Amino acid sequence: MGTRFNEFGLPIGTALERWQPPPPPTRCVLEGRWCRVEPLDADRHGPQLHAANSLDREGRMWTYLQGGPYASLDEYLAWLRPRQAGDDPMFFAFVDAATGSATGVGSYLRIEPASGSVEVGHLQFSPLLRRTAAATEVMYLMMRNAFELGYRRYEWKCDALNAASRRAAERLGFTFEGVFRQATVYKGRNRDTAWYSVLDSEWPTLERGFRRWLQPGNFDASGRQRRSLAAAREDARWTP
Repeated sequence: MGTRFNEFGLPIGTALERWQPPPPPTRCVLEGRWCRVEPLDADRHGPQLHAANSLDREGRMWTYLQGGPYASLDEYLAWLRPRQAGDDPMFFAFVDAATGSATGVGSYLRIEPASGSVEVGHLQFSPLLRRTAAATEVMYLMMRNAFELGYRRYEWKCDALNAASRRAAERLGFTFEGVFRQATVYKGRNRDTAWYSVLDSEWPTLERGFRRWLQPGNFDASGRQRRSLAAAREDARWTP
């Protein structure tokens, strides 16, 4: 499409004549093959989450999160309970489909229907969830839900020093947009924030790649992938 100009000869953005603001996300259950995304229930999910998180005995997983580590279940529940009813952020538990136990947490936040933008964040992936097919699937399910609701932009933000989070965003198909310097303060230290996004125009190809990667045949008997998500996504660019 060519550049549009207004009556003053100034360039202006693409017209969105048919677009309508989407509804806010709801506390729905998102079903996958390896996991479920469930509305957070602190009393039901909290003990399972704390036990799973406690497998990280060094507390490494909390380095770039605003809270934690939590020494006791009561301390963790005190953090979870105020968050289970919030609309923004809206928290979910990530539940292993085979065991029925919660192994991670995440949320939608900065939900802006008027501009069609929503962020995924507050991600707590326990050692039981990290580097599994379910870890990818929970991100796919939340992203798919947002775009099916009609959002135009899906964001991921993290501490610019968090190399693992940045690699995860890029692996999932997010585009790096830049670093906001001295964006915030947490745990008594500065945070430069790296910004990533996926747009609705990019989603169809990304979704085909996710679906291909998540097929059972892509995993061996021990759960190791046969083909990478990047390879599945590249195939999806050229074949429907």
